[in-house]
Amino acid sequence: MNTVIYYLLSAVAALIALTVHEYCHGFAAYKMGDNTAKNFGRLTLNPIKHIDPYGAICMVLFHVGWAKPVPINARNFKDPKKGFAVTAAAGPAANLILGFISAFLYLLVFALVKDIRFESMNFVYHLLNNLLSFLFIFHSINIGLGLFNLLPIPPFDGSRLMYVFLPPKIYFGIMKY
Repeated sequence: MNTVIYYLLSAVAALIALTVHEYCHGFAAYKMGDNTAKNFGRLTLNPIKHIDPYGAICMVLFHVGWAKPVPINARNFKDPKKGFAVTAAAGPAANLILGFISAFLYLLVFALVKDIRFESMNFVYHLLNNLLSFLFIFHSINIGLGLFNLLPIPPFDGSRLMYVFLPPKIYFGIMKY
């Protein structure tokens, strides 16, 4: 595959993956009672609101990167511990779901076109080849982002999920920081 096309496909995949990840954090927080993301205009699928330029470049080049975190105020949650956990899980869950959907679509497209002869359809061949490449890149970025964010190390989402299992005194002691 052409290097330029690879990086263009990676850029589109990274923009979608990072945007959906952060949107889902904001949407989950909103559903749990926190309007902060909505008030800051971050409850949107507009990538411009979520993308950190350096994080996006790293995501395109190395498939490891970050976006601007969605602002969340846990004091607005009806149940702060549950709200924080649901909000933390929403981003990685969205990426894992997108990863599995893209894998399914990859296999579906591959199965539909594997026996077609493309001698007279060069454009269609390249189009389908690029579609398969995009789905593969999108899958790897989403699965990587989803799993990486589940690491129980601050500031990753997995560290916020880990807090759910701690006793309230320790949990709220940690949350001060």
